[in-house]
Amino acid sequence: MHHQERLQSNRKKWSFYDYVGLLILIVSLGLLLFSPQTLARLFDMTIKEVFPVVVKTFLTSEVGIAVIVSVMVGRIIERLGFTDTLIRLFVPIMKWFKINPAVIIPSVYNILGDINAAGKIAGPILVKANATKAEQKIAVATMIQSPQSFATFVLGLIALAAFQINAFPLVILSIFVPIIIVPWLLSITLYRDTRKVDLNQLPRFTPKTKFLQTIFQSAKEGTELLFLTIIPAVAAVFFFIGVFKFLGVWTIIESSLFSVLTSLSIEPTTGIISVLAAPTLAVAQLAEVASNIDPALIVGGFVLANSGLPLSVIFGQVPATWAESSGLNEREALLAAIVGLVIRIITACLIGYFITPFLVV
Repeated sequence: MHHQERLQSNRKKWSFYDYVGLLILIVSLGLLLFSPQTLARLFDMTIKEVFPVVVKTFLTSEVGIAVIVSVMVGRIIERLGFTDTLIRLFVPIMKWFKINPAVIIPSVYNILGDINAAGKIAGPILVKANATKAEQKIAVATMIQSPQSFATFVLGLIALAAFQINAFPLVILSIFVPIIIVPWLLSITLYRDTRKVDLNQLPRFTPKTKFLQTIFQSAKEGTELLFLTIIPAVAAVFFFIGVFKFLGVWTIIESSLFSVLTSLSIEPTTGIISVLAAPTLAVAQLAEVASNIDPALIVGGFVLANSGLPLSVIFGQVPATWAESSGLNEREALLAAIVGLVIRIITACLIGYFITPFLVV
């Protein structure tokens, strides 16, 4: 009885969210009475932000199909022994760094397919490999260093060729070296709970499912990923962009982003597209910018685009996918993705400023 009385007493007290709810009620009633069109405008603005990216980008364009196909490709090559081969190749290197070699799996699947498929496939692999939470976070942060689609990589090469920039050393430095260096850096700084693993301590990762079952099940898995994880995450991110536009602060955010990217040696127009919309679209436009532009900005733009961006992926899709398929919760996956994004921006800045003079033909 005493417990019930205490609960009733606590219920009578106003909590923080009771006050927030009261404020929302007062504001909503005020708007309905004195400016009903304001709520309608807010609703309309958020819909106009969410609709193009959800419907035109993911439902009626090749991007949505690419997600499904990338899951299929990933599952098929996994069934053909690709993961086990990668593990075998990277065990000696990661053993030297005292890190579970499974941390590089998401990055490779990311380059070959799609960042969402990479999480869906590699998350369970990390759990099966007994990777610690720190190692799973390293895997997420490292994955952000890789291009989230092969198309981004190829279109980026075309842009580099247009500006007579030597692509080979840039690709090695910006895409393949980070797969090794980033896990090592994180293991000695932020995420130290790593373990040396011998090959004989790891299970085999090649599934024994039948090939037809693999194909049809992966198609179903890709469709579920698209409709139940990616589209909700994207809708949530662009909903807030709509709110910011309604509040009139989005232009300030956008112009600040333009200035920051330029100072970081990243071509700002395409950089903003990479950050907010799609890196693939950004690198496609990179070849069309003014020919007299500083090559360092082109190099920085290429490095930034070949990453886990846009922000809807970092803040929506990665946390949702990894919380579902790995040992991380949404907050842990999100923080690891942000760490990876910071590293990628620093990489773009350093390569843009210091390596570009050696890359221009």
